[in-house]
Amino acid sequence: HVQLVESGGGSVQAGGSLRLSCSYTRRPNYVTWFRQGPGNGREGVAGIYTGGGDGYYADAVKGRFTISRDNAKNTLYLQMNNLKPEDTAMYLCAASRPYYVLGSLDSADFAYWGQGTQVTVS
Repeated sequence: HVQLVESGGGSVQAGGSLRLSCSYTRRPNYVTWFRQGPGNGREGVAGIYTGGGDGYYADAVKGRFTISRDNAKNTLYLQMNNLKPEDTAMYLCAASRPYYVLGSLDSADFAYWGQGTQVTVS
């Protein structure tokens, strides 16, 4: 079982930046960021294999968001630049089971979820 805790959300103006963090109790193989806006389902934002390699991104955030991890700290990050009002959502991190689908941004592929951190862009 993996427990995840997000932090770093807040309110910013359009064009601003935020850095989200997600700490986990045990290093999973594959971790992701999702977001859920009011009245919307969960949307995959970015994912990364903790063993190395580049991240995977949704088209809506490519070139603006960067996912990274620090295995020594068991922490996942999401650097969000050039934020837009449509980025407003609750951001959640999710971890895969031991078996995983590399590159997946489908919520059905993830068993462990944090409580989320709110990001508001005005």
